[in-house]
Amino acid sequence: MAQTAESIGANVFQFFTRNPRGGAAKPIDKADVAAFLKYAEEKGIGPILAHAPYTLNAAGAEPRVREFAEEVMVDDLKRLELTPGAMYNFHPGSHVGQGTEKGIELIAGHLNRVVSQVGKVSTTILLETMAGKGSEVGRSFEEIRAIIDAFEGQVKPSNNPNDQTILGVCLDTCHVWDGGYDIVNDLDGVLSAFDKIIGLDRLKAIHINDSMNVFEAHKDRHEKIGKGKIGLEAFGRIVNHPKLRDLPFYLETPCDLQGYKEEIALLKGLRK
Repeated sequence: MAQTAESIGANVFQFFTRNPRGGAAKPIDKADVAAFLKYAEEKGIGPILAHAPYTLNAAGAEPRVREFAEEVMVDDLKRLELTPGAMYNFHPGSHVGQGTEKGIELIAGHLNRVVSQVGKVSTTILLETMAGKGSEVGRSFEEIRAIIDAFEGQVKPSNNPNDQTILGVCLDTCHVWDGGYDIVNDLDGVLSAFDKIIGLDRLKAIHINDSMNVFEAHKDRHEKIGKGKIGLEAFGRIVNHPKLRDLPFYLETPCDLQGYKEEIALLKGLRK
């Protein structure tokens, strides 16, 4: 993966820890891990971002659904301890009719159990901002903040002291646009709101995607950079904004490898 990233001009990359729809992960190859760490250091690649399977739902109504999410995340985080400095991104979950407050409670409890089972966790866990379709939790900065507060409120003094700072946020440009945050016409205002509600110190990564949808559509259809409703001019402001420019950006656009190479060159060309 590091070699592929370097071949298309990337210096960070995101990957799925296993099949995006769930299932078992491949066994760890210690020699491959060592080779990756050496290559990444030589080429200046990182931080890498692991993405949890889409099927994880920490806020599910059925116990078996929540248990599956817990098992997978515990396994993923244990494996990520082999690649220091990595981050782990996941969709907070969907309350499926239980209500947002119950969903937040379940997600916070899930995270606490996961961290307790893993033990020492050096990987930063990222809550992804969501577009607000269906019963998604995390559709607003307030909901993300509520998850963080609920998680940290459950941490016991005897637990790992790092637990209280382990949670960060991945801001998805398509999702926040679809969710009602106008990053096209009021990027400063959106970032000020994020800082006031969550804190920019929590913002660790950007999913940089255009959107097929109009503002506040609450859908979630990614588009190629500059080909959607957000547009190239807005992305120029995003990649150059002093509060964002030093963060790692990860593409999730509907492209093949050559398409990603072209988009990376396009985005680098927007940098001032």
